[in-house]
Amino acid sequence: MNGVVTFSTGNHGLSVATSAKMFGIPAIVVVPVGSNPVKIKLIKNAGADVIESGENFDEAAKVVTEINQTRGYYYVHPANEPLVVNGVGTEFLEIIEDIPDIDAVILPLGGGSEVASAVTVLKSISPRISIYAVQAELSSAAYQSWSSKEIVASSNQTFAGGFATGTAYETTFNIYRDKLDDFVLLSEQEILQGIALAAHHTKNLVEGAGSSTIMAAWKLRKQLAGKKIVLQFSGSNASPDELEKACELSGFRDGKVT
Repeated sequence: MNGVVTFSTGNHGLSVATSAKMFGIPAIVVVPVGSNPVKIKLIKNAGADVIESGENFDEAAKVVTEINQTRGYYYVHPANEPLVVNGVGTEFLEIIEDIPDIDAVILPLGGGSEVASAVTVLKSISPRISIYAVQAELSSAAYQSWSSKEIVASSNQTFAGGFATGTAYETTFNIYRDKLDDFVLLSEQEILQGIALAAHHTKNLVEGAGSSTIMAAWKLRKQLAGKKIVLQFSGSNASPDELEKACELSGFRDGKVT
């Protein structure tokens, strides 16, 4: 293998960069222009070359195709790559080993590899486990696709890079399409509230997509009452601007939803 290349808003790119370094192969990660500088620095520190191109996740993907063709690097797609789905799936084996009696899992959904992994692992072990997804109202392509049962492309404007996607992806969509119990959408203000609540209640500085699950749980509180729920806090690479805005909210101080 000559090397690996991918596009990312940060977390997937960091994973690819770290793995490539472990195996001693070069890596290129294409990120949208204006991406979170914290994530870019981490990717570079992990040993990958970073190219900033395009206004969003989907435009960055076009550059990867060119690099894949000219350099012959393996294209580690963040969603349409079964090996990524399989790798992420080990997370849910660990969860079910530690908490075998869970009733539900709430997960952020961007490209969908994590949700597809959860469906594959958890539903195979215990079909009774409910799986809920959450996404931003301003980047709701996956939600729209799930609702219509066909892949939809739509506007992609959320600040929360972890689930800032403008389309659903075939590999992951075909796995989660008929297996989700519900899907929650959050406003930008609700995403910030999630960061604040996560900091207050768990003492973790979680980025917007990761902490979205705590707000999703609050919106689903009636149907989840009395159940054992796992909230996935995926990503602690929030930008200073995001953290500053979240910490100004009253929820950061009192832990309440406003």
